[in-house]
Amino acid sequence: MIPSIDQQMTAIYCFVDEFLKTHPALAYWRHSPHARPPFSDAEVLTIALLQGVFEVATLKQTYRLVARNWRAAFPHLPSYQQWVARLHHLLPVMGPLLGTTCGHALTAARLYLRDSKPIPLCQPIRHGRVRLLRDEGAYFGKTSKGWFFGFKLHRLRHIGGQVLNIILTPGNWDDREPVLALVENVGGGVLLAELGYRGPECTTRLAQEAQMLLITRDQVPAHRFVLSQVRQGIETTFSQL
Repeated sequence: MIPSIDQQMTAIYCFVDEFLKTHPALAYWRHSPHARPPFSDAEVLTIALLQGVFEVATLKQTYRLVARNWRAAFPHLPSYQQWVARLHHLLPVMGPLLGTTCGHALTAARLYLRDSKPIPLCQPIRHGRVRLLRDEGAYFGKTSKGWFFGFKLHRLRHIGGQVLNIILTPGNWDDREPVLALVENVGGGVLLAELGYRGPECTTRLAQEAQMLLITRDQVPAHRFVLSQVRQGIETTFSQL
């Protein structure tokens, strides 16, 4: 059963609030250690993280949804400009906060999911003249849906839902190139992947250098329904990222 938005909002707030209480040094940016604003840092970060729950494109849309529909949950909600300013101060906290979710117990099943998603930087109509972020590595790539200009986001996820590693590459990179870098700190196991990762060379490298058994969708046709459900989970996490 999928939890309601209210339940997810509560879970996010409790997690963020507990994290901030456990790591008080992360509030170093405040001019006074005794400052206690009516609208807490935990509430600021909770709203930002709700963007993934709402599945909207911008933080402004997230803020407006909260202001219109969940004002009772945030009685001291500031203006959008004030909230964004507070969020910018808290950006250094986001890395350690999200880092606490990127891991799994040693006793957990060593079953992982591997996939990639294109990050286009412009519409196809601008492909002939686009120069955006070329010096940073943006380039043309192709998926089953056609050509795009931008990057690829490669992700390793534990079957339990935790994101363990993320790598951003130019759009023209083969999906198999960063696979070893993604799994280098995992310690072996079974890796489920899409058809783009099949091939004897990739399978052998993973087995010999990472003690990882690679299984692609065509190798388990009897379980395609299960893999399709896994794929839905992957797409949801990508939209949140």
